[in-house]
Amino acid sequence: MIPTPDLSHLKKQDYDQIYEPAEDTFLLLDALEEDGENLKASNPSICLEVGSGSGCVTSFISKIIGTAVHTAIVQRLSGKVDVILFNPPYVPTSEEEVIEAQKYGNIGGAWAGGADGMQVTDVFLGRVERLLSPSGRFYLVALKENNIPKICKDMADKYGLESKIVLQRRAGREHLFIICFTRMGLQD
Repeated sequence: MIPTPDLSHLKKQDYDQIYEPAEDTFLLLDALEEDGENLKASNPSICLEVGSGSGCVTSFISKIIGTAVHTAIVQRLSGKVDVILFNPPYVPTSEEEVIEAQKYGNIGGAWAGGADGMQVTDVFLGRVERLLSPSGRFYLVALKENNIPKICKDMADKYGLESKIVLQRRAGREHLFIICFTRMGLQD
């Protein structure tokens, strides 16, 4: 069992600006640990976490893949990213809440996902296939209300990526999923 990264250096006021790790973060950590052998076997050289917040997930995966984790500009990473991690703002909210959170850079940006919770996620999903290396893996945190079957079907139909639900868990009122996407024929 890999220990959860120590975030005790962060103060209460830090969480006014960054997302405090919660059930969704810990579900993603559990899914990465469960899929750890596949991650190690793929021998990734580039791992990208989108929306890293506290750095908890990046710190955790570096313990699994045993290498430094790098972030860089999307254009330079085309076809080179071995592991992509994305815990997006997935909560269904009003359009106004999304706009305000992005305009003012407030903490609402960590969860405000628009009408179906997919506004920010949809923008990034269109870039995943271009970023992934031939053997790359993309882990997405999603909420049941985000329409998991539609996400999986769209990724297959539009981008040729197959999906596997690595873990799912109820966390309070939320039913969370970790979905792993790979190029066709690479799932276990």
